[in-house]
Amino acid sequence: MSVFPRRLLCLPAAALLIAAAGCSFTDGTGARPVPTPSAAAAGMCRALQGQLPRTVDGLDRSSTGPESDFAADWGDPAVQLRCGVSRPEVLTPGSEHYNPTADAVEVNGVTWLLEKQDDGYRFTTTGRKAFVELTVPGKYAPEVDPLTDLASAVKKTVPSEL
Repeated sequence: MSVFPRRLLCLPAAALLIAAAGCSFTDGTGARPVPTPSAAAAGMCRALQGQLPRTVDGLDRSSTGPESDFAADWGDPAVQLRCGVSRPEVLTPGSEHYNPTADAVEVNGVTWLLEKQDDGYRFTTTGRKAFVELTVPGKYAPEVDPLTDLASAVKKTVPSEL
């Protein structure tokens, strides 16, 4: 495994695909809303679904939301993956929270934006043709560990923009 902390430095807008899915990650019940990706992202997300591992960081697949080609869960509390989500605000020029030097980590060839949450972290891929988001509860610290199990599937199915 290779894990490299880095800063996202002025990513060009063309390097990031906007995929429609404007909803918050959870609704307060722990259930994850399912994204509604663009047609191009949907194809990549369906391919990703077929490559996802049965276990992530030792956690078995579970279900905390509707069955979908665009989402997956592992464990309880759930490590939640959503594919085809919107560009994170922190990476959106002109947004109130825009930060082109936001923290990121590279794990086995996949770069993930790091966003601290109330309980854990949200990771979102960068530099790929669709955004893949993973929320990891603090119970599973260090929260970057699940990224190791998902990097291969993301690399195979969601091409790099570069």
